[in-house]
Amino acid sequence: MSLPDHSILFSKIKRCPDKLTIHNLFVFNKAGICIYGVNLTNLYRIEQEQLISSYFTALNSFTKELIGDKIKTVEMGGGIKLVVFEKGNLYYCILSDSIENLILLEDIISKVQSKFIKYIRRNNIKIDLEYIYDEDLDELIEETIKNFLSKEFDLRKEEKIITLLNEQSLSDDINGIILLTDRGKLIYSSIRNIHEFLKEVDFRVKICNNTILKLFYTSKNKELIFSEFVEDLYIVILIFDSKTRFGIAELYLHKVVKNIKNILCSK
Repeated sequence: MSLPDHSILFSKIKRCPDKLTIHNLFVFNKAGICIYGVNLTNLYRIEQEQLISSYFTALNSFTKELIGDKIKTVEMGGGIKLVVFEKGNLYYCILSDSIENLILLEDIISKVQSKFIKYIRRNNIKIDLEYIYDEDLDELIEETIKNFLSKEFDLRKEEKIITLLNEQSLSDDINGIILLTDRGKLIYSSIRNIHEFLKEVDFRVKICNNTILKLFYTSKNKELIFSEFVEDLYIVILIFDSKTRFGIAELYLHKVVKNIKNILCSK
């Protein structure tokens, strides 16, 4: 990997997740009437007629239980959930994959609320009566969410990290090393069958995105897998033979993570 242009501008890249796990956003008033809705993906399209009928009638039954800024979550089945946040005089509802954590969703809603309230005031919207149809607002909300989910990566530092991992992968004790972004996008792998491997550890990666865990796992090939979340940017995965002692594997992981952090903290 080489970078022909060494300017600061060309050393930065902003990465978005390959696919959104947040599918719909709705805003409704204290009476449970939807005043705005936008589809962020095409997986669970809910048309406006549904929003103001049975869907939100059922939804209103539990929004009344909200107190202050408390969050209400309802698992919908099929790997999705409904999360409602009370902010001021409005409720903000997100339909997302069940794996998404509440802290992330609440941070997103805080960003969305700021934009939405400005829009309401600027356009003198009556939130007790009007349903908002505005493609410009849709684009603004989508851009706000996608920008929040995007992160900036330093390609120069990333190149140094890849060089480090290449060197570490030569160790006889390590069967493989993988580097992913915090959202599971592949950056580096020392193993050939990486796509098959990622299918097997996909569940672990999603758990990492939610809980920031260091995990120990044995694959179907009887390999020992250690992983750790690094500086809210990367997930590093080390693969060992199943006969490797935990202490040895832990030592290698600690060394790799420490070196990655040193690179990320360097100027």
